[in-house]
Amino acid sequence: MKIAILLYDRFTSLDAVGPYEILGRMPGAEVVFTAARRGPVRADMGSLALTADAALDEVDSADLLLVPGGPGSVAQQENPEVLDWLRAIDATTTWTTSVCTGSVLLAAAGLLTGRRATTHWFVPQALASFGAEPVDERVVFDGKYATAAGVSSGIDLGLHLVGRICDPETAQGIQLLTEYDPQPPYTAGSPKTAPPAVVEAVRAGFTARR
Repeated sequence: MKIAILLYDRFTSLDAVGPYEILGRMPGAEVVFTAARRGPVRADMGSLALTADAALDEVDSADLLLVPGGPGSVAQQENPEVLDWLRAIDATTTWTTSVCTGSVLLAAAGLLTGRRATTHWFVPQALASFGAEPVDERVVFDGKYATAAGVSSGIDLGLHLVGRICDPETAQGIQLLTEYDPQPPYTAGSPKTAPPAVVEAVRAGFTARR
């Protein structure tokens, strides 16, 4: 299975690396990180870069496409090179997937029109503005399109996909191997459960980052 993961300036690293750690462990998986040009692509916090080993024009098909989110995705929503590439690759995929605001980028390419999808809790209206139907769930499947909510949910997305592509036993084995056993010290992982003051502080910070 050929897996293409899109990179662009100021993507969120865990959006890409979380699913990579899961999907890349499937039997027969072949992963390529791709960007407008080969070389390092800087993530949103600035101190980490991932290497794109292939330029977009070198990747013309994939069995599975993964689009990470991040503050840099806003600029990509008006980038014809990226949008055209997403449409072209989507025509070849068995699965087209995203994490966080990556789903907004898919929607901007016209791939989620009329489809149920999720994204980061801060921007569901952005999905709706491109014709998708926002759903407040951690992972959402609609046909071959699979979208995950914010950042860490990409790990869940990866396990869901492995369970469907391979089988539940393979997914469980990868979950055990990576020791994905979340036991967070706080219940602030959702705006529904986080203290209101924390929600407002994160809202303010998120707006400033964009």
